Amino acid sequence: MPLPLHKALSERSFNSARRRQLAAGLLLGLAAAGTHLGALADTKTLRIIPHSNITVLDPIWTTAYISRNFGYMIYDTLFGTDLEGRIKPQMVEKWSVSKDNKTWTFKLRDGLEFHDGKPVTSEDVVASLTRWASRDTMGGQLAKALDHYETPDAKTFVLVLKEPFGLVLEALGKPSANVPFIMPKRVADTPGDTQIKETIGSGPYTFKADEYRPGEKVVFLKNARYKPRAEAPSGTTGGKNVYVDRVEWVIVRDAQTQMNALINGEVDILEQPAFEQYATLRSNPDLTLVDAQPAGNQFIFRFNFLHAPFNNEKIRRAAMLAMGQEAFLKTQVGAPGMSRYCKSMFPCGTPFESDATGEYTGIANPAKAKALLAEAGYKGEPVVLMRPTDLGAIAKLPLVAKQQLEQAGFKVDLQTMDWQTLVARRAKKDLPSAGGWNAFMTSWTASDILNPLTMAMMNAGGDKGWFGWQDDPELQKIKLQFSQASTDADKKKLAQAAQLRAFETVTHVPVGQYSQPAAVRKGITGLVPAGAQVYWNIKKP
Repeated sequence: MPLPLHKALSERSFNSARRRQLAAGLLLGLAAAGTHLGALADTKTLRIIPHSNITVLDPIWTTAYISRNFGYMIYDTLFGTDLEGRIKPQMVEKWSVSKDNKTWTFKLRDGLEFHDGKPVTSEDVVASLTRWASRDTMGGQLAKALDHYETPDAKTFVLVLKEPFGLVLEALGKPSANVPFIMPKRVADTPGDTQIKETIGSGPYTFKADEYRPGEKVVFLKNARYKPRAEAPSGTTGGKNVYVDRVEWVIVRDAQTQMNALINGEVDILEQPAFEQYATLRSNPDLTLVDAQPAGNQFIFRFNFLHAPFNNEKIRRAAMLAMGQEAFLKTQVGAPGMSRYCKSMFPCGTPFESDATGEYTGIANPAKAKALLAEAGYKGEPVVLMRPTDLGAIAKLPLVAKQQLEQAGFKVDLQTMDWQTLVARRAKKDLPSAGGWNAFMTSWTASDILNPLTMAMMNAGGDKGWFGWQDDPELQKIKLQFSQASTDADKKKLAQAAQLRAFETVTHVPVGQYSQPAAVRKGITGLVPAGAQVYWNIKKP
């Protein structure tokens, strides 16, 4: 019986003919994925296996992290967030605020230019911020406080507020989905609920559209005209220096093939290894692990508020009580030291972590859930639960949810699809029986869910809210108060109030915290931990 491939590659006694045969098989597999075999030894080509396929190239239309990562390749931002959580300027040169905190004036730095050669102007910025605010939770709160924009000249834009908003810079510099990326006005004028047709940015890389093959590869070229800042990179701030000429995202869906390609040196970075692979990766002297999300990640279960059965609050509560974190973490992660129980919606270890979670304990209680389900008058409507089979980081979660929900008396219709299909389908408001959905599971990096304004699941603005479309004026009111709070104590109190309201109405269910570092070939240096996957500052020997 032949050895497993990863063992065969490390077995010294394995004969060279067999090693050549295995290597040839891997090369053919990568060729099928769209890889240029002649570029394998190219020190100016960085080759990455991303965590998923990408079909949506609009990082404002969706919160999918693969689209966010695409955005960081080609777009730039006004501000960024460093590793200590401080907001620092990026495209902005300088700014000022009036004494009443209602007028914010910003000036763009010199040398900003879109990939088509046109300068970045204040009108581009205003159009981009307007579109971003129509989709983003924090941007939406800023938009409510905004009276109007002004563009006195091509490099100056002004935010005139109706009332002070205590998180202006935090909103403009937020590091993760949705990121306020700056696009040309002609592109940013696209309505927020419609995907853009043109991918022109001003960032460190350009997108090579003629080589884009969904399901196979995405190619980026160094933007030779990009002028990085002088500061050292930290998080999403500082100099976005590019030391390679070309970056290839190679789409490989099979976890074993991914790891083999990394071990053999055919790719440089594996963005999200399978959890069961970490022991092997740690023992390999040619590899190192780099965590781009040092604060961790959180798994969540999200409801659709529009359709039965989860348009009933009691039924959502029953589902919440049915779920226990231990089974999710053991099944999905399993690897020792890479997960932790955390019932707080704001990640454990972050400023607004709170044990004030109402009746949610994070421990499954099927008996209590079943009793509440009966009290709510559940009629046996099937719960259409979407499961992405090609995204290993979350693929097992719906299996656990199905089991726990059924133990509580739910009827679950588990429907499998690839992640990009799920991303498109969760935007549909159709009946579950007509191509819609009732629930899905995903994960969020900590930087996205640190407070009520950044957390998409707390966007309870109805049709303008996040997928699931909760409409809760009370939660929205608490968030507005949070945005106006002037002290850390007040913010802490309001964050806890928002969490309690979110658990009361069951916006979503947090089902555990975890880490999932990238695996990198030794010699690849400069990978920046940023709360997002960013690929500037990297050198390849």
